[in-house]
Amino acid sequence: MRLLASMELAVGELAQVLGQSQPRVSRHIKILCDAGLAQRRREGGWVFLRAAVNEAGAPDALGTALARVLVSAESADAGFGAQCAEDRQHLGAIRSAREASAADYFARHAVRWDELRSLHIADGPVEAALGEMLSGQIGRLLDVGTGTGRIAELFAERASHLTGLDNSPEMLRLARTRLQHLPAGHVTLVQGDFAQLPFVDAGFDTVLFHQVLHYALAPQAVLAEAARVTAPGGRVVIVDFAPHDREELRTAHAHARLGFSDAQITGLLTAAGFDPAGDRALPGHELIVKIWTGVRRSERASVTEFPRLAAP
Repeated sequence: MRLLASMELAVGELAQVLGQSQPRVSRHIKILCDAGLAQRRREGGWVFLRAAVNEAGAPDALGTALARVLVSAESADAGFGAQCAEDRQHLGAIRSAREASAADYFARHAVRWDELRSLHIADGPVEAALGEMLSGQIGRLLDVGTGTGRIAELFAERASHLTGLDNSPEMLRLARTRLQHLPAGHVTLVQGDFAQLPFVDAGFDTVLFHQVLHYALAPQAVLAEAARVTAPGGRVVIVDFAPHDREELRTAHAHARLGFSDAQITGLLTAAGFDPAGDRALPGHELIVKIWTGVRRSERASVTEFPRLAAP
């Protein structure tokens, strides 16, 4: 439990740090999960563990009380304190292994990503504009299609809690590596589909789609889900491309949509239950990056009222 207070860990990683067999660790994990003290989550072929939290991302009364007891025990019991200190040193090996794996992934995919980046403005100005449009505190943030976790990291200090969603276990491992320096209770990474978000209604204050919506075959359904999980008065932010004719992006990068017009985004936001709240264009080389924002109304239209887009 002291280790899980530091960071989310895979079962195999936890066994490595503790120097115990994986079956033995799994047995104890089951006991902790049955007691409501820990939570496990499957991500592809991996199972990850974290200290249990509620829907708001905070520990319950039992978890909070246990954490206090363990902090006191670590200070009062020299043997236990030494054991905890040694185990935390072993976490360094886990962090290093994650970073090495991430570096290998980037090395293998660098050429493909560089080809796409060469078509549009650099990431820095886009991130700066995004920060200006998302001024102030942003509350509970859902980063849809979090990828490497770069955008989640960018807004970490201004969010009360970060949730990153991605359908790819490999991308989530990259995000976990990037965000592993943040407090364990501040970040939740979830594998899931952006058309069927695995979250309760009105659970987020800000929902962000950064270069994600062009993968959606039915963007209207994706934004309907975004509206469902956004609290009234909350914000949605879409960063994507303006319409373009680079057909090769369909095959080379799996883009289902070749950008969106302002009229399309306005129609989609309005039908989903958002009031459009401003946009900005960031011309680059061949592709124009657009940022659109919307504010969640108290009520939203039914899915049947969504405007139809042309076939991708």
